[in-house]
Amino acid sequence: MSTDPKELPGADPHTGNRDIDPVTGYDTTGHDWGGIKELNTPFPRIALIALVLTVIYSVITWFLLPAWPMGRDYTRGLLGLDQQEMAKDHLRELAALRETWLGRFETPDFDALSDDPALMAAAMPAAERLYQDNCSACHGRAGGGGPGYPVLTDTHWLWGGAPEDIATTLQVGINADHPDTRWAQMPAFDWMEPDEISALSTYVAAMPSGRADPDSEAATLFVENCAACHGEDGAGGMMNGAPSLVDGAVIYGQESETVMTTLRNGRQGVMPAWTERLSDAEINVLSLYVARQMEDSGGDTATGAMQ
Repeated sequence: MSTDPKELPGADPHTGNRDIDPVTGYDTTGHDWGGIKELNTPFPRIALIALVLTVIYSVITWFLLPAWPMGRDYTRGLLGLDQQEMAKDHLRELAALRETWLGRFETPDFDALSDDPALMAAAMPAAERLYQDNCSACHGRAGGGGPGYPVLTDTHWLWGGAPEDIATTLQVGINADHPDTRWAQMPAFDWMEPDEISALSTYVAAMPSGRADPDSEAATLFVENCAACHGEDGAGGMMNGAPSLVDGAVIYGQESETVMTTLRNGRQGVMPAWTERLSDAEINVLSLYVARQMEDSGGDTATGAMQ
């Protein structure tokens, strides 16, 4: 580094006099932007120390931890750590912990299982995780359903809301590829006259509010064409897959136009069978969880929700 005062930053190249900032006492670099001069301040020591420590840490971790790619493999490091194996070990620990209570659900004695508070305290958090991973995408995180997917927190069930009924639905599905699946279909009534479809649609749309006229011609159409599946009062609950038409939530919506579309084209939803994905014990604990969610909610369904 030159010791010539004329070559120092901020020094006058002719006289060698240094330009000192009167406020900070630091030399300037000699740069001037419209009267604003740049200070020639030293690099902060704390930043320099942090930089050195970071480099030292990086070098140490290169040798201790998995770091260097080697084609299809990588260096394991002196500590021999493997995050994949660590994750597998953690999963094995969780599985072993779960087995301490999950085995109790192999036998679906739901009354006895529900009466064991300690068992429920251990099982229900895991059951909630099962629900979120496997059911919430269709039925909602809180079981509130959605267009085309039933509500799971009210008392209106297509195939029964008791734990054993829910377990059967999970095992075999509805309109699924399981050999014992439950079958349910809303047929198309396109053979009806347009004015009959219109009248019946208006009647069904008025049922949840109680404004449907039981003495009208549309009521007669309902009894002749719909009551066999949905019940004469439209309350469903006949364990045949036909939903209630009088509660505050319906699967596809119950506006007159939507009902007319259903009557003209029919409906056929699918509930997959879960026996290939979940064990019998997992199905049983999940069934009990869903049934308890209905009980905890009081079986109420907000008007306008989807059933």
